[in-house]
Amino acid sequence: MKHIKMLLITALCLSLGLSLTGCRRVHQPPLSRSTFLFNTYITITLYEGGNNAILNQCIRICKDYEEIFSKTLEGSEIYNMNHRSGEQTEFELSDDTASLIATGLKYCEISGGAFDITIEPLSSLWDFTSGSSQVPDGADIAAAAARVDYRNLRLDGNHLTFLSPDTTIDLGSIAKGYIADQMKAYLNQKGITSGYINLGGNVMAVGTRLDGNPWRVGIQDPHQERGVILRTIEVADKSVVSSGTYERNFEQDGILYHHLLDPSTGYPKDVEAAQVTIISDSSLLGDALSTSCLLIGEEAGEELASQFEDVEIQYAE
Repeated sequence: MKHIKMLLITALCLSLGLSLTGCRRVHQPPLSRSTFLFNTYITITLYEGGNNAILNQCIRICKDYEEIFSKTLEGSEIYNMNHRSGEQTEFELSDDTASLIATGLKYCEISGGAFDITIEPLSSLWDFTSGSSQVPDGADIAAAAARVDYRNLRLDGNHLTFLSPDTTIDLGSIAKGYIADQMKAYLNQKGITSGYINLGGNVMAVGTRLDGNPWRVGIQDPHQERGVILRTIEVADKSVVSSGTYERNFEQDGILYHHLLDPSTGYPKDVEAAQVTIISDSSLLGDALSTSCLLIGEEAGEELASQFEDVEIQYAE
């Protein structure tokens, strides 16, 4: 998923690892599994009640969802809709895709379109990952921006209608949050009370550390090199999601271009803060709010976050 946000710092894994050193005295050592999915490395670590079968199923859950939500994986549900024939306008969605699109449309609406799940024409046009990135042609940007408008999607239950043949979908900004929530639900069902899920920096803390203390999550300093921690957050059974201009960017002619695109212009948004962190029960909520609150600005972002219970928002200039 090319547009999926990395969301949290590389140093976050280090911070989590440091906080766990006191837990290694238990009889059962922690079980951990890492793999490359969603165009990033993911890690699932279990500290109590886990086994290899549970870890394998966690990886299976991730792979299954990637095969549904990816915009680039041929044959995925999103890929098939984006590559539909000109005559096809209506689709019956799986429950997972319908649920995720419904959530996405909700945040498109409450953010006034600053967040838009039909950003695909722009997110695919801009290249922030190849190492040879450059600003696209202005005419191409304008043409792609003209195709972005979440109001061209109509969802009724599991029935999705495209109101424009030019509309395509990118769920990369919220898919990992949804997947993290589903994985946590599975672990809870299996009786896991201590562990964490790191989907390329999108972290879900499961329960607490074995000593009952909260997990310690390090947040990247947006103005320093990778691994430099701005602050540490203590959480128990919570999601921590950060979004910032440092995640994916490139410099051209002395100007920094980042991946947070403004649907109205097609160019990177001139954001007020360099980073926002959302602490919440739901990782999907954290994903949606982190992008929305950074794009709409600090005052509006804090107002938006205040509409939800048990949500904490932290900006970094």
